Amino acid sequence: MSNFIEKRELLESKREFLHRIFQQAKTSNPGVLDLSKVTLLDGTDGEKQLAVKRLNDEMSLLGAEVNTLAMGKALNAPVGAPGLPFGNGGAADDDDLGAAFVKSNAYRGRTKGIPVGPEAELNLSPRAILEGKTTMTTAAGWAPQAIRSGLVVPIATRPVQVLDLLPQSNTQQANVVFMEETTFTNNAAEAAEGAAYAENVEALTERTALVQKIAVFLPVTDEQLADVDQAKAFVNNRLTFSIRQRLDNQVLNGNGTAPNLKGILNVSGIQTQAKATDPAPDAIYKAMVKVMVTGRAFPSGIVLHPTDYQNIRLLRTAEGVYVFGSPSSSGPAVLWGLPVAQSDAIAQGTGLVGDFANFAGLVFRSEISIQVGYINDDFKLGKQSIRADVRVALPVYRAAAFCTVTGL
Repeated sequence: MSNFIEKRELLESKREFLHRIFQQAKTSNPGVLDLSKVTLLDGTDGEKQLAVKRLNDEMSLLGAEVNTLAMGKALNAPVGAPGLPFGNGGAADDDDLGAAFVKSNAYRGRTKGIPVGPEAELNLSPRAILEGKTTMTTAAGWAPQAIRSGLVVPIATRPVQVLDLLPQSNTQQANVVFMEETTFTNNAAEAAEGAAYAENVEALTERTALVQKIAVFLPVTDEQLADVDQAKAFVNNRLTFSIRQRLDNQVLNGNGTAPNLKGILNVSGIQTQAKATDPAPDAIYKAMVKVMVTGRAFPSGIVLHPTDYQNIRLLRTAEGVYVFGSPSSSGPAVLWGLPVAQSDAIAQGTGLVGDFANFAGLVFRSEISIQVGYINDDFKLGKQSIRADVRVALPVYRAAAFCTVTGL
């Protein structure tokens, strides 16, 4: 635990230092920082920019360590891609074709000085003319075989990115019920011998997060499943993705009216921070401070629309130097040492900062499952209905542990 506190305090000190640098470099144009105004760093503007980049990289590593220590696991979303096997289809070897061509009468006749071209055809023997006119093509001869590969290119659609910020657990109940301390007055005080003790004031309120269901189905014929090996796996994968994509959106935007979950953005009591004239990184940092001071929590993640993160990543100095490193810099999206989930499920211009690791979570009554059945006359029509569903609750344990950033 001491290592966790040490790492966290070091991360906070680096965040505060970078925040002061941004404040000094602030100009009337939110998209431009003037590093020449920064007195906290020595050197030229280029050297200061490199120092800012190094500081952000250090916070990235520290942020990952703090999150790992806090959550007990690293956030990752490995993505795999299908292989693409191809064969030569029994094509003839180039050496065999070359040998056959060299041995042909037409080639031997040409090398012996027999004239070629339309004007010389009358001087050729009938056999030579026949050889010169006969051409085997794919249209009039043997059409090439086209074998479809196993590759399936999915349609362009919103990826699942917000779910990885949330811890997940299970329940055997239909709802998630917990107690929230809603009143706490600490009257602890020094007392003289024989004097009365001061009395604390405490109140608890029961909270409930309802388990809701997200579901989808797809009718498929028996022949499709039987004749194409990939069909079953493809259907299962896409139905599972459909459930996860919808849940990813509900985590942020669910309106709380059954059967909707109540998304974090619609929870009463979350904080807000306006960007105003601040550079976007400063507004996000101020939201983090609100989470820490008012929410008494430690932010573990940031959600931004990809366009808003683009504007932050492209911040440049007055000399045109990229503040967060050159375009060749690689690595995950990180700000102030926190992972950034780039999702267009959140409205452009609005960001969300919060302690996802400790004060929100996905609690599953039942994990995503796939079932097969028949609807009405499907059995005699040779059709199967493949369905997928999940039952899950989204408790937000402390609203003030989250803060929106507006005006990005």
